[in-house]
Amino acid sequence: MASTTAADPIYRTDALIAEDIDAYLETHRNKSLLRFITCGSVDDGKSTLIGRLLYDSKMIFEDQLASLEADSRRVGTQGGEIDFALLVDGLAAEREQGITIDVAYRFFATSTRKFIVADTPGHEQYTRNMVTGASTADLAVILIDARKGVLTQTRRHSYLAHLIGIRNLVLAVNKMDLVGYDQAAYDAIVADYRAFAARIGIERFTPIPISGFKGDNITAPSANTPWYDGPTLIGHLETVELDVAADRAKPFAMPVQWVNRPNLDFRGFSGLIATGAAKPGDKVRILPSGRQSTIARIVTFDGDLDEGVAGQSLTLTLADEIDCSRGDVIAAADHPPQVSDQFEATIVWMAEEEMLPGRAYWLKLGTQTVSAVLQQPKYQVNVNTMEHLAAKTLDLNAIGVANLSTDRSLIFEPYADNRQLGGFILIDKLSNATVAAGMLSFSLRRAQNVHWQATDIGREQHAASMNQTPAVLWFTGLSGAGKSTIANLVEKKLARMNRHSFLLDGDNVRHGLNKDLGFTDADRVENIRRVGEVAKLMTDAGLIVVTAFISPFRAERDMVRQMMAPGEFFEIHIDTPLAEAEARDVKGLYKKARAGQLANFTGIDSPYEPPEEPEIRIDTTLLSPDEAAELIVARLIP
Repeated sequence: MASTTAADPIYRTDALIAEDIDAYLETHRNKSLLRFITCGSVDDGKSTLIGRLLYDSKMIFEDQLASLEADSRRVGTQGGEIDFALLVDGLAAEREQGITIDVAYRFFATSTRKFIVADTPGHEQYTRNMVTGASTADLAVILIDARKGVLTQTRRHSYLAHLIGIRNLVLAVNKMDLVGYDQAAYDAIVADYRAFAARIGIERFTPIPISGFKGDNITAPSANTPWYDGPTLIGHLETVELDVAADRAKPFAMPVQWVNRPNLDFRGFSGLIATGAAKPGDKVRILPSGRQSTIARIVTFDGDLDEGVAGQSLTLTLADEIDCSRGDVIAAADHPPQVSDQFEATIVWMAEEEMLPGRAYWLKLGTQTVSAVLQQPKYQVNVNTMEHLAAKTLDLNAIGVANLSTDRSLIFEPYADNRQLGGFILIDKLSNATVAAGMLSFSLRRAQNVHWQATDIGREQHAASMNQTPAVLWFTGLSGAGKSTIANLVEKKLARMNRHSFLLDGDNVRHGLNKDLGFTDADRVENIRRVGEVAKLMTDAGLIVVTAFISPFRAERDMVRQMMAPGEFFEIHIDTPLAEAEARDVKGLYKKARAGQLANFTGIDSPYEPPEEPEIRIDTTLLSPDEAAELIVARLIP
């Protein structure tokens, strides 16, 4: 596989790839793997640099090279010479615009190490893509155009890389050929960057003057920079210490991914060791239960090991029969991770829809999945100036700090100490889309200081004293659908049956409990969360709770359902067409909304998400209010 190019008249890939692929792979099997990203401002030369690395490491085949030469002539930006950026910019939009949009991953190798490099986009609107690429990186190469110096996006990506926990940074001052390899220009950029880095907590970085296009200081020292005596880029990448080496010096911790039970005689716990090392005979603690045992065996497909270290996937067997399942963490007995259900966290919002404080999202941390609720952000970070700005929510690409709480205890370590046990993603419960990435900072002190007080009289005794089964009748529907009317009739019928109930009406609670809330999406979420908590307390007291709220979002209705005991929550959809509800308009609200005098009105300029599978559906065009109430009571109390 050979080709002739303007850059190199004799270009050959490793012949072993074609002759014996298994032998080729074997030569790389025991090499260490470095994952790194290239980032920086638009047109700083990230894609060109990666293309140069692929080219110089002989990773381009004959057909790829021929295609590259043709594409360089057709859409290249380097005149008649090879445009190395085209090796990485794979999307049609990227090639047409000469920019990077998506994250592109490429593999290459040298004689001493393997590499996976992620080319991340420089445009601000693709910040979430950059964070995705950085989340698994050990090192970041931050490129700066020698003609332009440190730019806003340079600062943004440096901050993000530092935030994500990348401690190995290379400052690659690129396009030195376009400034005549001027040392003064290089020194000024390094000094400017060093001052900025100190302000955001970056303690060290490795500056290298390069030309990705010409190849200066990429694989070999350049004669054009005799004033520079530091490492080449490849030389530094081959020798930098990997994060996994530092992880092995930390206390042992392994999140359990799978309980391995192939037969009755074997029960092991499989997972990837996050930090530390373990040997048979080591004492371990199972979290969150706190039970202790001893490692009996370390099992792999190739046989038992005398030691397991960070980065290895394996199965542990324990000396004792202990309850341990997916999501638990097996840790060193004397240095276990922390357990809490309330945290401060840094959030990188990645969804088009803004964050809704009070809404429940799935939080996935390693093998743990819990329900989590975010509070209003303490502040948003202006990553261009590092200012802390007041914010009620976070929108796409925004970064902020907020408190969050989970529905059960989470095993964690601060992200600064342990990326595996401190980093998480948030998932929308309805769409299953990943909406944010986050880093846990610390457990809130109140999580340790506030405990559940046990009482002698529980919810069962309260319900028994009233001779009824607690329930929540959750009426939902458009304004004017008839929720309050029917809910009131239901409570009257329950009272005549000597049932103990309480009606929570949407308008009434806004005169007191929720007096401070408006009608934005975020306020609507908080409105329902508070009412849900009150309804839960009332069911604990044994009551039948009747609620009448528009409650426009499925996610919040589902959140309240999850608060209740199984079978206690009855979602009742008062299904009235918008035209019919607007025709009734008893309070004149639709008229105001149509006139633009009332913002965020459900059905007009704010959405209503009807229940998909309600327990009861009432069509008010077919049933009178009294008939609807009779049907609901009959369903509740046959």
